[in-house]
Amino acid sequence: MDVRPLRHFAAVADTLHFGRAAERLGMTQPPLSQSIMALEKTLGAPLFVRSKRSVRLSAFGEQWLPHVLATLDSLDELPTTARRIRDGQTGLLTLSFVSTADYSVLPALVRRYSQAFPDVEIRLFEATSDVQIPALVAGERHAGIIIPPADQALPPPLDYRRLLREPLIAAVPTAWIDEGRIASDARLSTDEVLASPLILFPKQVAPAFHDLVTGYYAALGGAPRIVQEAIQMQTIISLVSSGLGIALVPASLRNMARTGVSYIPLAGAVPELETGLVWRRGEVSATLANFLKLLDTP
Repeated sequence: MDVRPLRHFAAVADTLHFGRAAERLGMTQPPLSQSIMALEKTLGAPLFVRSKRSVRLSAFGEQWLPHVLATLDSLDELPTTARRIRDGQTGLLTLSFVSTADYSVLPALVRRYSQAFPDVEIRLFEATSDVQIPALVAGERHAGIIIPPADQALPPPLDYRRLLREPLIAAVPTAWIDEGRIASDARLSTDEVLASPLILFPKQVAPAFHDLVTGYYAALGGAPRIVQEAIQMQTIISLVSSGLGIALVPASLRNMARTGVSYIPLAGAVPELETGLVWRRGEVSATLANFLKLLDTP
């Protein structure tokens, strides 16, 4: 349906006078009358009750008018909506993230972005880095927070930006400290690290994190005794709480309080874990562009 007859109908409904409505619309009365009659013919019902002295809305016209006005209001908002989408003021941002980011960079980034762009919908997807990277290459997400591979470059379509480097610490069963199995809760010694059973991400799921931990053991002159693997950091911490073993985790995981778990710094040279943002090069949406700009803002 052509929008012009709708505007004609709204003007006549507002003035209840064809002459004044035509003047408002910048047209003469005969074409306006013809437009209304053509619209009534299309609808199969009269919009106005006309007499020589007055014009009033028909029962049908009274019921249809609110729908027409709502439609016209929506049409008038289209340019503003287009501008807001173009500028990233509204729309959608899809962001995947590794579980460790939930306790470090993710909450602050999401909070700041939501405050700056409250009309943008943020969809978050927790996934390991090995799942995120092919999804980002395929264009299934706008960006992802990953632990980058240490021994190979990211696929060529992807850009990367470091967000955080943080030391690893030990998550240990609190009962081990109480029982004296661990000598001190100040720092976990090299001997205590090597002697303790380890809970770790599987290599195929988190190769960079796995290699960082096993490389640390190799630098200490030993090898980890892995008693259990898990793909979620929350699960790993729960297994530590049960007394199954220790886990080496990012320092920011102190933010994940869990009964029965204590977080202890490592003695000596400590490995650092890097977390960063990755996105598809050359396909930056307006919402993602604003997210990237936010990273440059203190």
